[in-house]
Amino acid sequence: MKRPWLAPLVPLYAAGIALRDLRLHRGWEPVRVPGYPVISVGNLSTGGAGKTPFTVALAHLLQARGYRVNVLSRGYGRDSSQPMRVDPAGSARHFGDEPLLIARSEIPVYVAAQRYDAAILAERDFIASGGTLSDERVPLVHLLDDGFQHRQLHRDIEILLLNRADWQDSLLPAGNLREPLRAAARAHVIAIPTEDLGLEAELRARGLTCPIWRIRRRMEVPAVTGPVAAFCGIARPAQFFAGLEAQGLKLVVRRAFPDHHRFTVADLNKLATEAFTAGATALVTTEKDAVRIGTLPHPLPHDMPLLTATLTVQLEDKPAALDWLERRLAESHLAQAHRRATDRQASHDPSSTRL
Repeated sequence: MKRPWLAPLVPLYAAGIALRDLRLHRGWEPVRVPGYPVISVGNLSTGGAGKTPFTVALAHLLQARGYRVNVLSRGYGRDSSQPMRVDPAGSARHFGDEPLLIARSEIPVYVAAQRYDAAILAERDFIASGGTLSDERVPLVHLLDDGFQHRQLHRDIEILLLNRADWQDSLLPAGNLREPLRAAARAHVIAIPTEDLGLEAELRARGLTCPIWRIRRRMEVPAVTGPVAAFCGIARPAQFFAGLEAQGLKLVVRRAFPDHHRFTVADLNKLATEAFTAGATALVTTEKDAVRIGTLPHPLPHDMPLLTATLTVQLEDKPAALDWLERRLAESHLAQAHRRATDRQASHDPSSTRL
């Protein structure tokens, strides 16, 4: 949603971004480096790019090639600030909705207010489980979920998800962009939707020379007969509703809650009443919302089920993309091995001075 009446505040927001860029460039805001390579997955806007399903898909592809993979997340909205590994049987209130959703895809997820702390905890668990630091091959890979703006953590590969809506948007608070479009130049890879015809040519025309991957988003909806009541608490609800209609569902109720909304029994009571009054035969929501609802009791009758629509992302030309990733990971791992060897030499050199 755009808010043109807030355009006078955009220069203030842009000044804040410029100040942070300066702090990072001058080293006033330190960038911390974990012991293993980091692949960051992020976007420019406040949501709706499909980062979570892309992260899940990428993790599974890397696992299939023999890598040990984990995901690092802030765990937005969770009650605790302590670094911890996400328990798939836990709650969104304790771990955050997106980390819990990823963990239920059989991927280890670590959450912490500072994602460097999450990385250190993941590395300790890796070593405790028998993992070793090998200079021959990358033994462990961190995936940084929603990490494009989290620049205090070093990343070896920066993957930016970008779509037509982002490319035509403006900065917060009038638009939805967290950074200006020129920030795309930081990306090592840009992933764009297959259906965004012409976007690649526009990116090249702006001077972006990095690899561009194409991804295909697919919404899977359970079989249902009759009209449905749809609801969600995500960044771009209109995108969810349009996806349901594209799958042939008839929506008689559309309810949009704030992003990461914590549902209550009262919310579910009201939704049930609206659905019954509108003649809906089922309620449909997103995976993230279903995770946040969790085990809340709801008053839906047995003949009006609560269904979940799932979003998956497929990477086109997977072999070429993974080959490129493996080369970059190997280069980063060799550079880290060289830094470790240099540090060891310095620690044993009596003439060196250690701070």
